[in-house]
Amino acid sequence: YTTFIGASISGMGDLYAQINKTVGASERIFELLHEDSEIQLEHAAKPIQHAIKGQITYNHVHFSYPSRSDLPVLKGLSLDISAGEKIALVGYSGAGKSTIIQLLMRFYNYQSGQILIDGTPITDFNVSELRKNIAIVPQEVMLFGGTIFENISYGNPAASREEVYHAAQQAYATEFIESFPEGYETIVGERGIKLSGGQRQRIAIARAVLKDPKILILDEATSSLDASSEHLVQAALNKLMQNRTTIVIAHRLATIREVDTIYVIKDGQIAESGSHQELSIQTNGLYANLIKLQFEKSPNVEN
Repeated sequence: YTTFIGASISGMGDLYAQINKTVGASERIFELLHEDSEIQLEHAAKPIQHAIKGQITYNHVHFSYPSRSDLPVLKGLSLDISAGEKIALVGYSGAGKSTIIQLLMRFYNYQSGQILIDGTPITDFNVSELRKNIAIVPQEVMLFGGTIFENISYGNPAASREEVYHAAQQAYATEFIESFPEGYETIVGERGIKLSGGQRQRIAIARAVLKDPKILILDEATSSLDASSEHLVQAALNKLMQNRTTIVIAHRLATIREVDTIYVIKDGQIAESGSHQELSIQTNGLYANLIKLQFEKSPNVEN
């Protein structure tokens, strides 16, 4: 009995440490649960009554982040994107490109102006319903520590296995998936650590294909890939962009030559707009200057 009691007492130190860790983690969870929502859902409860076509309008939008209210990010930005049109947002870092996307997805509320989809202010839409019609392929893909199949089906949990397989095929992901012994049941690891950057991007594209959105956002989707991976990912993106309103944010200008219109953002406003050919020949233009800077850094890139 003395031996049992002594062993139990010696284990109390570890037990106390585990309890403290659990209490600390629980406090953090409760802090997050008690955070005020940035968007009040009851004020945006109107369901979408019709299929979204994808026309987007920014009408004199002003915005500054809540933590930096004295520093305006967008200063009366106006932009009109037709349904099915492919546009690109370019500019120096901090110009407001990502902010434009965050406002469209209602991560923040703008201070003045309007953002409309198909002529209806986005504040009139249910937030969840709005985001169901928007898909994003980011630079850093967030994968969950499950299987490849589970990560693709996250785009549409109600999809059948055949639809998931078709989405992977559309994203040129079938070849590398089938090369794994477990195929679609391969565990990707935490944050997809067991996959390469190009493979993670193609899974993100497969998600977007499965979601079948009317509005597609590509946020630096190929900027961190090597040449061979970029070729495959770009081919998958070109297929994904067909018949969708597409907004591309890119620093590598070679990836946006085929879009309908390029908008150059400077200091929270549109400084230039036009096709690649039109903007590249403007003397002392911002876009032409960006091209010049890229070619100085990467002299082997084609003009």
